[in-house]
Amino acid sequence: MKRIENLALLTDLYELTMAASYFDHEMFEPATFSLFIRNYPPHRRYFVSAGLEDVLSYLQDLKFTPEDLEYLEETELFNPEFLSYLERFRFRGDVYAIPEGRLFFVNEPLLEVTASLIEAQIVETFIINITNFQSMIATKASRCIHAAWPRKLVDFSLRRTHGADAGLKVARASFIGGFIGTSNVLAGKIYGIPIFGTMAHSFITSFEDEIEAFRAFARTFPEDTVLLVDTYDTLSGTRIAAEVGKEMALEGMEIKGVRLDSGDIARLSKEVRGILRKEGFAETTIFASGGFDEYKIKSVLDRGGDIDSFGVGTKMGVSADAPYFDMAYKMVQYAGRPVLKLSPEKMTLASDKQVFRFTTTKGKLLSDVIGLRDDILEEGEPLLKKVMSSGEITAELPSLSQIQESFLDEFSLLDKRYKSIEKQGKEYPVGLSPRLKSLQDQIIRRLKTRESHKLGES
Repeated sequence: MKRIENLALLTDLYELTMAASYFDHEMFEPATFSLFIRNYPPHRRYFVSAGLEDVLSYLQDLKFTPEDLEYLEETELFNPEFLSYLERFRFRGDVYAIPEGRLFFVNEPLLEVTASLIEAQIVETFIINITNFQSMIATKASRCIHAAWPRKLVDFSLRRTHGADAGLKVARASFIGGFIGTSNVLAGKIYGIPIFGTMAHSFITSFEDEIEAFRAFARTFPEDTVLLVDTYDTLSGTRIAAEVGKEMALEGMEIKGVRLDSGDIARLSKEVRGILRKEGFAETTIFASGGFDEYKIKSVLDRGGDIDSFGVGTKMGVSADAPYFDMAYKMVQYAGRPVLKLSPEKMTLASDKQVFRFTTTKGKLLSDVIGLRDDILEEGEPLLKKVMSSGEITAELPSLSQIQESFLDEFSLLDKRYKSIEKQGKEYPVGLSPRLKSLQDQIIRRLKTRESHKLGES
């Protein structure tokens, strides 16, 4: 199968059919679209921004290749004039966005695009796809971090993510959300994320005796010996690991850790710790894997589990309890005219906007206010930054480590009642600025008056 490098056609058909109609009707005026999440999934009261770097790279490089245009011609949906327009198509718009690693909340614009109507419309699908997924995973990862804190977490999700690209993006997004690394070697190469791994049960069973398997691994990786002890019997495996640890010590080496992957982890970890202490390995790391997410981590730790670090896989990598966000990309202004939707439960906020964050004197997050782009709210931090101008990236994009540091710093300032992984508590306060609220009310009144006149005429 041919590898696809260009992503212009990675879109929904209706983006192109709308664009073709805009073209026919010469609708080229500037439009602003706003990206936001309508509501919280169960047990969530915040989101973590992720995916912006991929969005900006896509926008900057976006073009239709001759092969793309040939395919579109074959569909017999588009006239030659529109295809000729697409041949010259480039994204030349501006983007304002909340930087990656920052917290955001329901209805807050995570990103706003201003460009000619066709340009702003065509990019909708890709922007939602990238930003929805990475923000979803970063948010899920942050919940695992909160449940496990201060223990360290590693991404073990690759083999069950929904495709190879998803596996890479999970490694990236979970790192933003606070994980220390990944088992995904290619993600390590691409993103500079630390890589971690031990062994599978097949390694143990390929040897006649468990102790020989442990010895073989220790000889190969004397500086990174983490032994999987539950292939046959966890407690027996731990005693054998301790024996190998003593053999290593005689040669000036040190066993790094043991890994538990099955059974009653809370109970077994305490018993394993007891064996390790008795055998002189009190500081040896106990690493646990096997179906973990924030809920299982909390359950194990609430029951006294003695774990130093967790491998978190499938349930984080697919965000199992909340596998999608209700993210939308809606037009909020066209040709200088603020617009909105009045659909039940899907009303939008008109015009180009800014989000202002207010904190206490000690820096704790207090509340947010969504305002108009040109609002000035003293003491509020404007979160949306201009990151692209005329189709060119203008912001200095931070490293992944800098993004993670930014997230961890801000996350530490969010009140714990908004971080709870189970109970639905009070939502973080998000209000509207007086000018945005006034504009919103004005537009709604005008639209309802217009509709009532139409009904009267009918």
